[in-house]
Amino acid sequence: MRACFTSMLLVAVAGVAHAQASESASHLDTVLQQGELAVCTTGDYKPYTFHTADGQYEGIDIEMAQSLAQSLGVKLQWVPTTWKTLMTDFTAGKCDIAMGGISVTLERQKKAFFSNTLDVDGKIPLVRCEDESKYQTIEQINQADVRLIEPQGGTNEAFARAHLPAAKLDFHDNKTIFQQLLDKKADVMITDASEALYQQKRLPGLCAVNPSRAMQYGEKAYLLPRDDVSWKAYVDQWLHLSKATGAYQKVVGEWLAVPGE
Repeated sequence: MRACFTSMLLVAVAGVAHAQASESASHLDTVLQQGELAVCTTGDYKPYTFHTADGQYEGIDIEMAQSLAQSLGVKLQWVPTTWKTLMTDFTAGKCDIAMGGISVTLERQKKAFFSNTLDVDGKIPLVRCEDESKYQTIEQINQADVRLIEPQGGTNEAFARAHLPAAKLDFHDNKTIFQQLLDKKADVMITDASEALYQQKRLPGLCAVNPSRAMQYGEKAYLLPRDDVSWKAYVDQWLHLSKATGAYQKVVGEWLAVPGE
């Protein structure tokens, strides 16, 4: 009887040890063991992430995701998401990291970690150049006759709702939203200075308003699972070395210098 009890006890202890080992396995270990890095990205935010007509992804953070996967010696899996569903998809465990011009916010920080900061950015207006003088301030934009257009679910919409409640807010696909401005179907888009400057180069007729004087301070980073310090430490170190060697700056420079269609 005693021998049977001892045997059962050993099995139970082994089970607990196995469970604890599983719980303590880091996200880094899981990625390495599975040989795959799952990346959530919206594919609609040039110059960071864009899903092309032939089904490929391109952009600053797409190239950085490829670099991260290479550093790990694993293959990449793209996980399509939207700005509206980003946090839901991420916290559901659909991906190991989210990349693609993601702004740091305290609301997102409540549910996830962020990597070290990539760049400082901020919200500014993007308008037709002929109307640039009309939309210099929040007061000028926050008017009932101003047609504001944004992609749904991200920090652009959040800014519009918080600071521009009087303007008429409409939503549009972020891939073609800029043409809406050129076609005079909307007046103003509030977006990050980096995107506004990129679209200004890409689409003659659009102007980034006061890109060095943002209406709201912002930072960009990569989204990581909460409470996994070792995975964050690896991503942060990879990012640090990418910047220290100039690899990150080279990728950014290539995209911002010669915008692609």
